[in-house]
Amino acid sequence: MIYLTEEHLLLKNTIREFSTNEIKPLAQAIDENSTFPIESIKKLSDLGMMGIPWPEKYNGGGMDYLSLVIVIEEIAKVCVSTAVTLMAHTSLGSGLFALFGDENQKNDYLKRLSTGEILGAFALTEPNAGSDAGNTQTKAILSDGKFTVNGQKVFCTNAGYAGVIIFTARIIEDDIEKGVGALYVDAGTPGLILGEPEDKMGWKGSDTRSVYFDNMVIPEKNILGDIKTGYKQFLQTLTAGRITIAALSIGIAQGAYESALNYTKEREAFGKKINQFQAVSFKLADMATQIEAAKLLVYNAAWLKDQGKDVIKSAAMAKLFSSEATMKITTDAIQIHGGYGYIREYNVERFFRDAKILEIGEGTSEIQRIIISREILKSLRNQ
Repeated sequence: MIYLTEEHLLLKNTIREFSTNEIKPLAQAIDENSTFPIESIKKLSDLGMMGIPWPEKYNGGGMDYLSLVIVIEEIAKVCVSTAVTLMAHTSLGSGLFALFGDENQKNDYLKRLSTGEILGAFALTEPNAGSDAGNTQTKAILSDGKFTVNGQKVFCTNAGYAGVIIFTARIIEDDIEKGVGALYVDAGTPGLILGEPEDKMGWKGSDTRSVYFDNMVIPEKNILGDIKTGYKQFLQTLTAGRITIAALSIGIAQGAYESALNYTKEREAFGKKINQFQAVSFKLADMATQIEAAKLLVYNAAWLKDQGKDVIKSAAMAKLFSSEATMKITTDAIQIHGGYGYIREYNVERFFRDAKILEIGEGTSEIQRIIISREILKSLRNQ
């Protein structure tokens, strides 16, 4: 593929072998028992995979964003709970430190995040602020060099295992609202309360829970970037995050497709392999085509980001197409398996459950269509 260099291909092969040998044997139990994949994360830390796109001076891998996409894709082929833990830690839990942190914040936090010494989490969604992220109700009142924070976040990935949690809040000083800013808090800070893990349909091993701030006090220095541009900062982070969600999608899609393809070589009906029937072979053809199209969109978005280009539209397109294609591919994978596809012993039902949230998290499909259409119309006005 034109986007992949020899270094990318070497990384892809290395992570594929690691995922097959070290992560895949654990995937079924992680899903069945809703077990956080701490063992796999430690191994990924030892491999240097927890800070892939961040500079080497901050203990990062010094690689590009496409490398991060490749790693997430390969892990998601076998265990999305592990892949999403790494994804949320890197693109969201570390990204704001890398992009907007000052030198002290990068030395104090990004260095430890990049090695996997601590996990990162990003708390954005609230009970009344989902797609409408600007409706954040959490408040951080600044007085005497400290923020007093009150509010609630929901669906926060990695929160229960994170060493630091980035969160958004309305900044208020002298009774004047300054805007929505990105703040961070260390695990164990008084007033930081973690809810119980959510019992989810998929991503069973990924830690997802509510986060509560009850008169939590943090120093004024615990703010990332400029208060006045805080909202734009986390929107920029979400844009990059959509590329990594898309990487999860193509990983899951390939895992489901490969399972279905292999099953058609084994299963016989009416005296021949089921892949000899047009009804099945046409499904395989559609699945393979959708995967190739999705990969091109995702790799292109990552490549454009690495070139410093505006990726608002391309990231939304990659996320929209890949997530919806993956939902269709995992559905067809179950159909090809027939009744066996409905049984936990066969991985396709797990891929199906893991796929649905891809159309919701990091901006729903409906939001992606709004973004894409807005960018298209904007280009018309600029002609």
